[in-house]
Amino acid sequence: MSRDAPLKEPRAPYSPAPALLERMRLLDEGGYFDAAYDDGPPSPCISVCRMDAGRRFCEGCLRSIDEIRAWSRSDAAGRRAIWARIAARAGAEVPALATAG
Repeated sequence: MSRDAPLKEPRAPYSPAPALLERMRLLDEGGYFDAAYDDGPPSPCISVCRMDAGRRFCEGCLRSIDEIRAWSRSDAAGRRAIWARIAARAGAEVPALATAG
């Protein structure tokens, strides 16, 4: 996603919370997804912590239980990879994450 372009409308079966898309946009604009950002992106948690009916993904951040567990142990590359999977689930195009997944 270019720094000026809005996120594309979701086309995935998981409808992301607007707050998650806004967080993704702001982090992208701030350069937090860039590989050169050594600390890696911050958590995708938007404090809507509830699993979907199938217990596959959090309805707020679209992470799986395994991704939520792995977050605190992940390095910057691992965190970008988790964000890349979230973006794919949300149907959002974030070029900075294209090679992270």
